[in-house]
Amino acid sequence: MIARMAKRRSKETEAPPVKEPRASRPHVPGYGIPASAKGMLPWSHADERLARSRHYWIATTSLDGRPHSVPVWGVWVEGAVCFGGGPETRWARNLKANPRVAVHLEAGDDVVILEGEVDRVESPDDPLVAKVQDAYQKKYKMPHPPPFWVLRPAKAFAWYKDLRSATRFEFR
Repeated sequence: MIARMAKRRSKETEAPPVKEPRASRPHVPGYGIPASAKGMLPWSHADERLARSRHYWIATTSLDGRPHSVPVWGVWVEGAVCFGGGPETRWARNLKANPRVAVHLEAGDDVVILEGEVDRVESPDDPLVAKVQDAYQKKYKMPHPPPFWVLRPAKAFAWYKDLRSATRFEFR
């Protein structure tokens, strides 16, 4: 699985341009989410929180379907959460077997949730490495060499204080 992800990532010498996602309302009947677009959050709201967050909660699934979540250090670079950790941790082994992941921030009243599949950056020659190391140095006062995981979200959800601002963002 890692070889497939590394091969897929190595074909992408540059990250795709970050584009504004399509915003809509999430489907959560019975929770007071307005039908109109009035009050939806702009993507910049989520983008700012992702950039300044110190911890990101990574939610993975084991091969037998057991959920696992853990906070990790990470950085928001070029529209992606980039994070690393020990290759033998439960969550890293889960991602090796199943690259689907949900990532969310710590706050429960200023929510940002990302969903998608991760890629694994292993080569020090990957152009993303220097940007990730620079971002880690600024945020945590230390670089983060490869390997690391990269989530370019397919979908995101955000709301502030209550569900009246609940917004779904779709990237693809």
